[in-house]
Amino acid sequence: MRQSGWKSINDTYDRMLRLVGSEPFLRMEGLGNEVPFFICPYPASESVSVEKMQKQLINSLAKQGIRVLDINLYDLVLELLKEDGDLDYYLEKEESLPKEKLKEDLQSILDVEKFLVPAIEQKMVAEEFDVLFLSGVGEVFPYVRSHNVLNNLQRAAKSQPTVMFFPGTYTHSLESGASLDLFGKLHDDRYYRAFNIFYCEA
Repeated sequence: MRQSGWKSINDTYDRMLRLVGSEPFLRMEGLGNEVPFFICPYPASESVSVEKMQKQLINSLAKQGIRVLDINLYDLVLELLKEDGDLDYYLEKEESLPKEKLKEDLQSILDVEKFLVPAIEQKMVAEEFDVLFLSGVGEVFPYVRSHNVLNNLQRAAKSQPTVMFFPGTYTHSLESGASLDLFGKLHDDRYYRAFNIFYCEA
């Protein structure tokens, strides 16, 4: 089984800067017919450090003239809930609503295919960029599942590479295929079309 490949925050920053800043990566060379999706898995305990690293990475890439469209799924979810006037209601009712009812309501309101991915697509159309960063995966679980986002984004995110920062592991094995395991424990179902960024040539 191939593990996630994480070593340290500094190693990840250096690797990401070299890789994402390279012409072959931005031109999506050597992918064949695969979608240009990349997973950057990291230990959930490093979430604060990774968030800081991500901002630093975006600034460093900008100095090289590389434009990053940075979408935090948690922030996007809040935007959608505010737009529909649902945020205040669910903040008020959160303690009294059964957890399963709350989960069902939010999954319906934040339907990935109908609402969330179209909202991502709108941001992609509105801004010129060279690479898309997706984060906030852990914060929106279980209402939004990462593999579902990637599956539905495949139709739109073909012209630029997409990097998802994933708090958990992304492993491959002959027995079970590829698996996104959120926080290293929760199986977020199988997704096999993305590349583990730690195994890409930097």
